[in-house]
This record gives sequence, C-alpha cells and structure tokens, in this order.
Amino acid sequence: MASVPARRFETMADLLEDLGNVSPRRVRLDPPPGKATERDVVRIHDRTGRLYELVDGTLVEKVMGFSESALTCEFIRLLGNFVVERGLGFLTGPDGAVRLMPRLVRIPDIAFISWDQLPAREIPAEPIPDLAPALAVEVLSEGNTPAEMERKLKEYFLSGVRVVWFVDPDRRTVTVYTAPDRSVTLNEGDTLDGGDVLPGLSLPVRQVFAGRRPRERAAGRPARGRGKKGKRRPGAGG
Repeated sequence: MASVPARRFETMADLLEDLGNVSPRRVRLDPPPGKATERDVVRIHDRTGRLYELVDGTLVEKVMGFSESALTCEFIRLLGNFVVERGLGFLTGPDGAVRLMPRLVRIPDIAFISWDQLPAREIPAEPIPDLAPALAVEVLSEGNTPAEMERKLKEYFLSGVRVVWFVDPDRRTVTVYTAPDRSVTLNEGDTLDGGDVLPGLSLPVRQVFAGRRPRERAAGRPARGRGKKGKRRPGAGG
C-alpha cells in the first residue's frame, strides 16, 4: 500500500491549500492538524454523529446537503438492485469510511466492493477497513471545492480504485473517470454503463436525476463547480 508522507505547514493558509482550499469551518483543531488518527474518526462519530475524513493526520468534515443525500439514496437503490441481483458484491453509503493509505481515510458517498476483492465473501467487521473500492462515487455538494475533488480523485486511483464517478446535481451530469486524466461526461440524454467493474449495467442518466431540480444560486454567486477564476470542477462538464 502506498503511504502519504507527513507534511509540515507554517500557516493555516498553507494547510487549507494543501487540503484543497476547503473551508476552515470543516477543519477540526482538536486533535491538532497532523496529529489525528483513525481512532479519532471513530470516537468523534460515536460521540457526535459527525463524519470526518482523515487527511494526512488532519480531520476534515464531510459535507452533504439534504438534496445530495436524497440523490445518493436513489443512486444506491438503482445500483444496489443491479449488484444484488447479479451477486457482484455490495455497496456502502455516505458514512462508509475506508482506509485508502496510512493516515488517509476517505468516505465515498457510494462505494462498490466486489466479491472478487473478498474471496471469503464476508463484509469487513472493522469500522474502517483497509479496502479500496472497485468503484467510488462522489455526489458533489455545495461545500466541495475543485481542488479538494482533484486531490481526492488522485488519491482514489493511487490507492487502487478502478473507476470513479463524479455526480453533479446542478449540471445533471455524471463524469466517469478511469484515470485522473481520462474521463467522459454524460448528460441526461446519455446512458451510464458499468464498464469492467459493473458489466451489463445500463442506467439512463435522466433516471438518476428524475424529480430533482438544480439548486438555485444566490444572485452574484458563481456557478457551483467553478473556482474563483472560472475553473470547472472535475466531473462538472469537462
């Protein structure tokens, strides 16, 4: 397994930039950045119900709004039916933490684990298994930043994830990544297939977003998925 080298930062600005320019509201200071462990991830969740990812020993709170949660559940239903009927493996939801590398715990909104990864066909009992999913799905939320998602995308593939989907509720697109620099963006007129990871899957993108309207933006606010200089978010239309 690849490891994430420990980093030292002179300022909080340096730390936030390294994490992907996330909001400081999402970065927990107790334990101090760089000193947190997986035990802290589990302990804080058990005590408060709040979900934190562990990034180089720093706790970063996971963000998801109500509409993104509903979309994730619908996506799990659609994928779950396919996976179970064919006995391919199982899915985890937006509280399923996995250890991608030492000092790196991520929580995909949806993860598909193939039974081929678990010859005994037993779901791991530990709260944070050492397991990179075959497929990781991220439903983009208002609090996600382009740099954060770029970093997460690279980490997924570095750890052995085979395919990553970025689902953009605002643009109503699904971008399929087979490498950090290789992707295709599907619109509502397209059909999502599972490739080699979920062979036989054929899911109309329109069905994924059925009954959901794009979020209305406040006046003067840039489109979600673009940085300050108009940079598109990965998975948000190319």
